[in-house]
Amino acid sequence: MGPVFHWGDAYGQGGRQLVELGLALLLSALVGLERQLRHKPAGLRTHTVVGLGAAAFLLISKYGFTDVLEPGRVVLDPSRVAAQIVSGLGFLGAGLIFVRRDAVRGLTTAATVWLVAAIAAAAAAGLPLIAVACTAGYFLVLYALTPAVSVLTRGRREVAELVCTYLDGRGVLRDVVAACTGQGWSLTRLDTVPARADRAPGDRPLVEVELTLSGRGPTTDLTLRLAELDGVVGVRTAGDDD
Repeated sequence: MGPVFHWGDAYGQGGRQLVELGLALLLSALVGLERQLRHKPAGLRTHTVVGLGAAAFLLISKYGFTDVLEPGRVVLDPSRVAAQIVSGLGFLGAGLIFVRRDAVRGLTTAATVWLVAAIAAAAAAGLPLIAVACTAGYFLVLYALTPAVSVLTRGRREVAELVCTYLDGRGVLRDVVAACTGQGWSLTRLDTVPARADRAPGDRPLVEVELTLSGRGPTTDLTLRLAELDGVVGVRTAGDDD
């Protein structure tokens, strides 16, 4: 009787593999940080999550099928299953990413779906430590690394994108721009979408504008200030759906 392989055996999920995952996370974070500092759509979170997921998939292909590749068994390539998972995720990720007026949305969500697939594959392949390490790495990036980078770059001029919806024909746009300037933000781009199908009370049409701003400080205060303006129906951050 051949050796029995139990779920959770240490082979393929020891210190070396955890170091490899950590290295992938670190190097991916460095590339993502450079992209974020240049205000590119795919920043720190997206690059780090994708890098961590790619490393996990490779470790799964190397170590996740030890039980079916033991001597004396049928020779096959079980890693093809993991490869098909990656291929299938491409279609799902493409459906989550969309472009609206040169602004890319959904990148972080698509990257998170990629990582979740790697976590599930690692757990099913008998590599629970890899699955747990990837999950911990994700929360590390989300709740520790990203806020730390925000603190370190607080003095830099940031680019913010806000979507403001207001009542048409009341001169609200002029007040919105003035409020942005008063909060220390300079307007670099303005995209207007007139004649929305939605109607406010009194059958007045709504207009939605996308403001691209450059300045310092959190956008929370600016968002609250714009929401207080007469005629403004709603204000949100353009990247909320990432």
